[in-house]
Amino acid sequence: MRVLDYLELDSQLDRAGIGTAHDQQVEALERARAAGADVEVVTSPWADGSPRAALRGALAGRSPLADVDVIHLNLIGPASVALARYAKVTDTPLVLHCHVTSEDFRESFRGSNAIAPALRRYLRWFYSQADLVLTPSEYTKRRLLEYPVDAPIHAVSNGIDRDSVADHEAYRAEYRERFDLDGVVMFAVGSVFERKGLTAFCEVAERTDHDFAWFGTVDSGPQASPTVKRWTNDPPENVTFTGWVDDKPGAFGAGDVFFFPTKEENQGIVVLEAMACGKPCVLRDIPVFREYFEDGHDCLLCDSRTEMVEALNRLADDPDLRERLGENARETAAEHSLERVGEELVETYEQLVESR
Repeated sequence: MRVLDYLELDSQLDRAGIGTAHDQQVEALERARAAGADVEVVTSPWADGSPRAALRGALAGRSPLADVDVIHLNLIGPASVALARYAKVTDTPLVLHCHVTSEDFRESFRGSNAIAPALRRYLRWFYSQADLVLTPSEYTKRRLLEYPVDAPIHAVSNGIDRDSVADHEAYRAEYRERFDLDGVVMFAVGSVFERKGLTAFCEVAERTDHDFAWFGTVDSGPQASPTVKRWTNDPPENVTFTGWVDDKPGAFGAGDVFFFPTKEENQGIVVLEAMACGKPCVLRDIPVFREYFEDGHDCLLCDSRTEMVEALNRLADDPDLRERLGENARETAAEHSLERVGEELVETYEQLVESR
């Protein structure tokens, strides 16, 4: 069974969660193949892997597109629309992976709130073309059913590539010195958006004496929201916005408590990465986190800024609690292994092919 697992604009999304999710899908399928599964994954829709080679083949009378048994698409742009139509014409099973909803698009870029209602209508049309829609959580599945999307929907965890952060401790001293971090450091990882809880992150920091660091890209161009510009241009004294860092494990090595007051997530790969590193996590109490995590066991879930301040101070003062939550978090992350994800994806593809 040959599968096209395609991410449109992959080079532009290599620093985004969608890029990480796609890379993990490919790695999960490669691990499944190594374990004996009858699956081969290609990531380019072009025959022989490139447009130039595809053109040469077309001139010789061959199809310019890769010969595959399943098409699995991860974005919603024009190339993905064209491939979805191609799947219908050729009767190839089509899987559309929902990494984008109108809800998680809000409060990201300048103007995103105004665009979100139209995006919802577009997503309803786009996802309804699928033979199967995959979502990272049951929460996102429920969201799509409300649109409503007219296609079968199944939830599969994005998983976590634990190898990608396995050496985080080796970076600790270097990264703490580079960004002048001291004591029990509260940290976040990922692109800096208001939807990710930027205002809460900064306002909570102002109410504590701890160092806070946010490792991730900060937009400074016209697409950046006024809120992002305001906080990143004039942050609280104890908050550092590092910008993009080349070594992702360095972020997890430098920080001690992962603080992620995001307002909306489809799953939150970055939380699983923090948990895989054994970091205690303080998270906003939102439905998708209730689905995967347990308050007081592998994280602390908080409704308000006051609760967040109390949780962070409690963890700063109690190393035993940090260790207990961190160890339980490691066990939670292990439940989202790429081996398990690969098995689920292969089973999904096989069912679609057999139903033809």
